[in-house]
Formats: sequence, structure tokens, C-alpha cells
Amino acid sequence: MLAVITGASSGLGATFARKLAARGYDLLLIARREDRLQSIAREIGDMYHVRAEVLAADLTDDVGLVSVAAQIQQAADLGLLVNNAGFGTLGYFFDADPHTQEQMHRLHVLATMRLSHAALANLVPRAQAGTGIINVSSVAAFGSSPQNVSYCATKTWMNRFTEGLAIELGAKSSPVVVQALCPGFTLTEFHDVMPMDRSRIPASLWLNPDFVVDESLRGFDRRAVFVIPGWRYKLLVWVMKMVPSGLMRWASIRAVQRYKQPKRT
Repeated sequence: MLAVITGASSGLGATFARKLAARGYDLLLIARREDRLQSIAREIGDMYHVRAEVLAADLTDDVGLVSVAAQIQQAADLGLLVNNAGFGTLGYFFDADPHTQEQMHRLHVLATMRLSHAALANLVPRAQAGTGIINVSSVAAFGSSPQNVSYCATKTWMNRFTEGLAIELGAKSSPVVVQALCPGFTLTEFHDVMPMDRSRIPASLWLNPDFVVDESLRGFDRRAVFVIPGWRYKLLVWVMKMVPSGLMRWASIRAVQRYKQPKRT
């Protein structure tokens, strides 16, 4: 079967590529950086002897998104779509570049919706067990915080969207699986690009990308709709659900007031 992975040039996307190749999947790796994709595809092809193709595309661009969606919908051997492409920003929404915020919504919401539609239009009629979609969301989806307004909002949408799809597929008695993977802080390039000082986060809260992907794939095998890797984050999400929303807002405000983000130069 074929696994299509967006944001596959680094981080969790590249880790998904290696783990799925080890399971025998052929790969279609999608990202903007073709040189990185080619390097990963060669490495995986040599190591696991699977077909690893690349497609350089910007999913925030309408033309690129339509092209990728068409390939997914037409792939006769499609088994899994991993909607992993995403990015974060750090700073108050009213100070942010509105174009960057729009790009985030396009990538996390519109691209996830369009590619999921293409994948399900392909997979549901075939009704093959072990096929589906993994949407890479975040623990941030379970709350809101200053300086991460768009990120939290788009990931919250992703969770609700994934759950809605799971309900629809259940109503159709479809074997197709959908999952929202909700990791916490993970040791990838994600926070370096923002940029964010990693030292402000306790070492015990940083997750290894191999662990995150292993947890996701184990959850996929058991048809789990939500996967939260690590007991600390499971506990955190439980607390976030239990605490009154007003108290959560107060705690978020106090937390950001105590930490002064250094100015960029």
C-alpha cells in the first residue's frame, strides 16, 4: 500500500516515512524542500527497499493543493494519508504578520480538509481494513494560550474535524480509520523555526519523535480516534478538560505574564 505524508522533509513527517517504510508501505513524500525530500527518499529506498517518490508542493497555494489532492484521490494503492505539514508562530496575534497567520489557517485547516476529502473519496468505496488518515494535531488543541492563538484554534478545528469524520465513518460501518495525533513538545525542527527557547520547557516534557510516531501507529492499529503520547500529556489534557474555562484563561494569562519573550533582532 501507499502512504502519502505531507511535511515529510523533516521532523515527525520524516519519522513517519521511516516507520511506515519499515512496515512495508511505499511512500509519496510531500513538502516544499525538494532537496530534503530526495535525500530522505534515497535513504529510505536503500534501507527498506520500498518505492519512495517525492512531490515538491506548497499546500498553502491553491494550485499546489489541487494537484496533490488529485494525486491522492487517483492513487489506486492508497492506504494511508498523514496530514503532518504545519508550523507555529510565537507572539501576540495583533502584532503578527496577517499573511503568516492566513498561511497557517490555509495549511492546518484548508489543506487538511481538501486532502482528507480526496483520501476518503478514494478509500471509503474500497472499504479496505487498515486504511485511513492520521491528522497531526497537538495538545494545544485542548486549550487556548496567549501568543499561540491561531495555532491553538486551527488544531482545535483539526480535532473536531477528525472526530466528525470518525462519527461519519462509524455511521457507514466503514473500516477506514481516522486519527488526531496530539503530541506535546517534541524534539524536532518545529520549535527552532518559530524560534522558541527550548530551555524554558522542563526536559521531562520533551518527547522523542520516534516515540510519538510509534504511539500514533499503535493507536491507528487499534482504531483510536485521539492519540496523546506520554502519560504526562494525558494527565495534562485531563486536567485541562476538568478545570473551569475561566480558571484556565486566568492561568494562561499569568503564565505568559511571568515569561518575557526576548525580542527578535
